[in-house]
Formats: sequence, structure tokens, C-alpha cells
Amino acid sequence: MMRIKIILILFFFITAGVFSQNYNWVKHDSLVKAGINQIYSIQLDQADKTFDRVVKEYPTHPSGKFFKAMTTWWRILLDLENESMDDKFYDQLEEVIDLCDDILDNNEKNVDAMFFKGGSLGFRGQLLAIRESWFKAALDGKEGLNLVFKSYEVNPKNIDVQLGFGIYHYYADVIPQKYPVVKPFMIFFPKGDKEKGLKELEYVALNGRYTLIESRHFLQKLNFQFEENMEESRRWGKALLREFPNNPNFQKYYGLTYVKENNYPEAAKTFREIFLKAEKGFPGYNKRYKREASYYIGMDFKQKNIADSAAYYFEKSEKLSREIDKKEASGFLINTVLYLGMLYDQLNQRDKAIKYYNEVLQLKERNDSHDLARRYLKTPYLR
Repeated sequence: MMRIKIILILFFFITAGVFSQNYNWVKHDSLVKAGINQIYSIQLDQADKTFDRVVKEYPTHPSGKFFKAMTTWWRILLDLENESMDDKFYDQLEEVIDLCDDILDNNEKNVDAMFFKGGSLGFRGQLLAIRESWFKAALDGKEGLNLVFKSYEVNPKNIDVQLGFGIYHYYADVIPQKYPVVKPFMIFFPKGDKEKGLKELEYVALNGRYTLIESRHFLQKLNFQFEENMEESRRWGKALLREFPNNPNFQKYYGLTYVKENNYPEAAKTFREIFLKAEKGFPGYNKRYKREASYYIGMDFKQKNIADSAAYYFEKSEKLSREIDKKEASGFLINTVLYLGMLYDQLNQRDKAIKYYNEVLQLKERNDSHDLARRYLKTPYLR
């Protein structure tokens, strides 16, 4: 449901010379771009230090505080079920909003303040939507969207603002059709236009200054999730990975395009890289990415009928799922337990197979998992 990003917009546009202080805006611009690259490279500790420096050297400009919050956002994004950093993120965004309000009290047409306040409202709304606080998310989204249009009126030449338009136009059209629960909130917003949104996002993805990477990531995800255009998703994924080869989110979506096509040999190439990076402790490649990588490598071996290797990786995925799944069994765990039963039948280890089939029956039903487990308890699975 996190795709309520109808109005949940990322803003990276920095305007030089807007403030009265005699700042070195070339240096400011260079620092901000370096920090943004560190965020996408998942060098989050380094990014924190970079934006601490921006805050210190440009204390009345909202950019440092905003992008400092973005390092927290990516920590949340890499482990979405962990809510321990939510309050910190909300507090950081509130600081940005307060600073922007002070600026706008003195100059209601200050473009930077409008952008960063809108961006803060967008990200706060995005996390509220992920946590299924729909009404609060919609309120933040409405205010953020108004700021987008207002800032465009002040500076219509800004390419980066079209990221906001693109996200809104696309998701306002697509999301209500896919998620009917969102429809009641759409009375707050203008009508969407999917094709227009795609064109705006593609324009920014090719020409944007600060929002180029974010636009490409949106195109990677929406082509995968909504358009079901795997070739187009891979096109943007390749562009992202050329510049940021160690971003697990970019890499995961790239690999999943092959999973969607049932092309596990190709998918396994990407997920083996993810698995190895997780083994080596690369930043961001946490147990969730390792669990997913193990699962899809196991699927590749299973399809190739190499039962012992498939079981090896499924057992790794199973162990990680048991550590990760706190509230209820994930699809990864349910499928893995069923597949391990089938694989141990193939390996003539019937006692182990029975143990796994019985466990499937204790887990919630997923697709026809219970029916299959009962069938294989009666008659061993033989490929």
C-alpha cells in the first residue's frame, strides 16, 4: 500500500542566491550533490557527516536538515518492518517544516522553502501511508501538492519540480484503480493522468539536476509493479546500477524483473551478487535482502532439479525468515517450508520431508500450500 505516493514527492532542487547571506553557493551545491550520491550509494554514515557540514555552514537554509532526514528515510526503507526510527524521522521533518515556515513568514514566495516544506510533508505522508495512517497521509499530501503547484508558479523553468507532477499525475490515476481503499481520499485531489505522469518522469529522469536518480528509481519500480513492463524496468535499473552498483533496492528490483518472467537463471545472477554482498557485510545488504536472495537462488536450483543445492539455499532462507517474521509467517517462509519437504522427498529423506509438510499445515494457508502438504504426506513428492 506504500504506493499511495500520489502526492508523496521527493524534492532535491536547490536555488542559489535566494537568501541574503553571503554564502558560497557553488560549495553548497557541491556538498549537497556529494551527500545525495552517498545516500544512493548507501554510505549513510558518510552522508550524515556531509549534511551535518551543510547544516553547520548553511544554518538558515533547509537543505542540510532535509537531506539529513533522507539518510534516516533510507535506513527505514532498507528495513521497512522496523519502526524504531519512525519517530526520529518525523522529528527531523518537523524541524525542516518549522525552518521553512520561518522563511515563508518573511517571504511567502521563497522557492527553496516551498520545495523543502513540500518535500518534508511528502515524505512524512509516505511513511504514514506505509504505516496505514491514511487520513493523516492524505492531509500531508494535499498540503504538499499545493506547495508543488505554488512553487511551479513562482519558477516554471525548474525541471526538477516535474518529478512531483509526474509522481502525482501517474499515481493519482493508477492507485485508486489498484487499491480501492484509497478512492475516498481522492476527493481531496485533482484528477490524475498516467500517460502525462510517465512523460514527466521520463523527462526528469533524462534532464533533472537533483531529482534525476529518484525519477529513474520511480520509473524502475512503477514499470515493474504497475505497468508490468519488465524490459522498461530493467532499462532504468541498468542506468541506476551503472552509477550505484551497491544499492540493494536498485539491485533487488532489477533481479525481480527476471523472477516476474520466470527466468530464474537470469534472476539468480543478480541475487547471487546480493547474497555475496550480504555475506561480506556490504552496507544495506541486511538479512531481508539475504533471505530474498537465498530464496531465488534456491528457486533456480529447484527448477534445474538440483535438489541438494536448492535445499541448501532454501534452508538459509528458512532460517532468516524465522528471525525476521515477528508478527506472522511470510510468503517466503511458507513456500520455503513446503519446498524443503518436496526436496527432501527427492533426496529420499522421508522423515525430514514429513516434518516440513506437517509444519506447512501449522502455518497459514498460502495458495494451495495445505492441499499440497496433505497430498505429499500421503504420497511422497517425486519430480
